Amino acid sequence: MRPPRLFALLRVHPDSAAAPLGRGRWYPLMHLVWLAWTIAAPWYVPVANRPFVTALTAASVAIFLPLYLRAWYGDGRRIVWNTVMIALLGLVTIPVNTSWSYIVYAAVLIPFCTTPRRSLGWMALLMGTFYVVAIAAGFGNGFAFFAMGMCTMLFLVNLVGRVNNLHDAQLRLSHDEVRRLAATAERERIGRDLHDLLGHTLGLVAVKSELARRLLDRDADGARREVAEIEGIARDALAQVRCAVTGIRAAGIAAELAAARLLLGSAGITLSYEGEDLPLTPEVESALALGLREAATNVQRHARARHVEVTLTRDGRHARLVVRDDGRGGVKTRGNGLTGIDERLAAVGGRATTDSASGRGTRIELRAPLAASRDAASAAAIDRITA
Repeated sequence: MRPPRLFALLRVHPDSAAAPLGRGRWYPLMHLVWLAWTIAAPWYVPVANRPFVTALTAASVAIFLPLYLRAWYGDGRRIVWNTVMIALLGLVTIPVNTSWSYIVYAAVLIPFCTTPRRSLGWMALLMGTFYVVAIAAGFGNGFAFFAMGMCTMLFLVNLVGRVNNLHDAQLRLSHDEVRRLAATAERERIGRDLHDLLGHTLGLVAVKSELARRLLDRDADGARREVAEIEGIARDALAQVRCAVTGIRAAGIAAELAAARLLLGSAGITLSYEGEDLPLTPEVESALALGLREAATNVQRHARARHVEVTLTRDGRHARLVVRDDGRGGVKTRGNGLTGIDERLAAVGGRATTDSASGRGTRIELRAPLAASRDAASAAAIDRITA
């Protein structure tokens, strides 16, 4: 079933001016309240002229609404045409309908039509044309300058917002490029490490396997010794590969703190950190770092907090990482994220506790032994293999 025309106009195009606004993409609809100036204008003209002005106003509103909605929600490549048409509509109707609302709407759309520097020239052209038309229509300088001042102020507000959005987009692109280059460098490093690690070992295994095959018929004891050495070489190589994989998978607390500060900062949340330099094993540090990542993600998504405190201290033979926010709290159920934190800490002999009173924020405490429990880690490994 084909949707009504109005709903089609409200469909946000991926390249539209409203798309980068996120949840605020419906704000342009709220700004339609300023059409009240245009609609009320016929009541301020002589009664004899009122029917003509009313008809012209109704026709102009019917033309304006599709142009305005397409300018914000339609294909961004047509925003220039829509903005120009709105500006022309405003200039044509000013001599009859004294409202300058259409000029305001054109002014706030100009920053989205071109680069910030060029938009200044466009705005100057619009204001100059508006001044000429207003004076020619018999309006005084006071009216013209007041309207120009209001339009310019709203234009500058949108221009600053547009510039900030462009800077944020460039920053995100640079972060993505840094992550891509880091991932590429990491893949190259892993390839070199595995080549260095396994190249010599596999060559040695091939040589000894060939020697054992030759000794099999004439010197069975020698062949057994070679096979035993091959077994030992294979086990050593397997242990080295496991160590390498553990290092690859491990997440560092410093890296996760930097990532959490960026994530929370994008949502207007500040993060402060106080920590001691603790002798953490890679397994324990990875478990704590991944727990910090999950806690920061939960704060960004659900807490509505303004500030987050992270502390890392020593408590006897345990490391204690506490993440505390000043959000709304009230967490009553443990979702997949908190369950994942519990599982990672249990694998190294640690545990997690959560305190989340409604209206008092959330406090997550992660405790893990400074040296990971071999029994707990072994049991967790066996569970993963047999699962």
